[in-house]
Amino acid sequence: MKFEETYLNDNILDALYDMHFEECTPIQAGCIPEILDYKDVIGIAQTGTGKTAAYLLPILSMLDEEDYPKDAINCIIMSPTRELAQQIDQAMQGFGYYLDGISSVAVYGGNDGARYDQEMKSLRMGADVVIATPGRLLSHIRMGNVDMSRVSFFVLDEADRMLDMGFSDDIMQIVKQLPENRQTIMFSATMPDKIQALAKSILHNPVEVKIAVSKPAEKIHQMAYVCYESQKLEIIKHLFKGNRLQRVILFSGKKEKVKEVGRQLALMGVNCCQMHSDLTQQERDEVMFMFKSGQKDVLVATDIVARGIDIDDIQMVINYDVPHDSEDYVHRIGRTARADRDGEAITLVSEPDMFLFGQIEKFIEKTIEKIPLPEDMGDGPAYNPIKHSGPRGKGNKAGNGGRRRGKKGTSNHHGNKRSNRKKKPTGKDEKNSK
Repeated sequence: MKFEETYLNDNILDALYDMHFEECTPIQAGCIPEILDYKDVIGIAQTGTGKTAAYLLPILSMLDEEDYPKDAINCIIMSPTRELAQQIDQAMQGFGYYLDGISSVAVYGGNDGARYDQEMKSLRMGADVVIATPGRLLSHIRMGNVDMSRVSFFVLDEADRMLDMGFSDDIMQIVKQLPENRQTIMFSATMPDKIQALAKSILHNPVEVKIAVSKPAEKIHQMAYVCYESQKLEIIKHLFKGNRLQRVILFSGKKEKVKEVGRQLALMGVNCCQMHSDLTQQERDEVMFMFKSGQKDVLVATDIVARGIDIDDIQMVINYDVPHDSEDYVHRIGRTARADRDGEAITLVSEPDMFLFGQIEKFIEKTIEKIPLPEDMGDGPAYNPIKHSGPRGKGNKAGNGGRRRGKKGTSNHHGNKRSNRKKKPTGKDEKNSK
């Protein structure tokens, strides 16, 4: 489907034209018409499928065309992390280039008092779109800075990640402040029971748009070392011997392991940095800047950077441990082999992780190459995912600044390009009562 075949208004289509976007991705083709028809939507799609545009484009189009209050917060978009909130805000700048009078503010923690005051001013004036992390928005709610009584759109982006990060209670506190007749849109990469329960409690007769998780790119050379837990650090030292690896992300599910591996690599003289939840927001921003700009060669991180962060030149991803969810494996190794480059992914598989790794192989429908351990390390365990389907593996899934925009154009500067496109019925009289 082309964007011009939707009911998106001319100002949005002009911005997409300038950005050379013509074809909808599958998640966009499925969600945009439903959102424009005022329906609650659950979008199930992994990072990189265009889900941000899938909800931003129709919401911005409706805010621009229809009669929403100018002095109210009309849309709240919840993000699990500051980094994703910033990316959503950047996307708004592009999509909203030709929108006159549509304001937005990004609200997240880790800032100084001046930034907080700026957020407070924008919220009290009624920024049209608020992009916020749960904790920071709750802080403003408690201080009386936010009137959410007239919110028309409520979006949860990466809902599964928000719940994994412990934001469930925060989200429900925020939902209690919203009007009943809002339109709610929720996106998640996975659909476990806890997400289904959340959806049931906050959405009304939602339309489900599910895009199958893509298998890892063919350009990723996937490999694994089958080893004992005690051998993992020695394998890492072997891989980085001579500092021959650059542009690498090493993932671990535990921050303690991230710290230990980071220390060992630093002792070897590897130019590395760490990313985990014990860092302040300012420290996290500095780490990401240093890694993105090439000042650091290796990033040792928890899954905080597995989704939603765009870095195109990663040559290798190393999984220090096996992710609990097969889809998380796809997200992790999907950081490499981007922008038509080649890449490598190496996973260290100890005995407790064999069942999970076997589930990953089933999910991606591929037997991953097992690399022999370096000779000086001795033997590792035999790979037997069925034998090691113990307590850890059992039951795991196989796959499951308010600012103004640029001025509105006064004419269709692309000639008759859209003369035959669909026109959306005016007014909100069709909106389903909820």
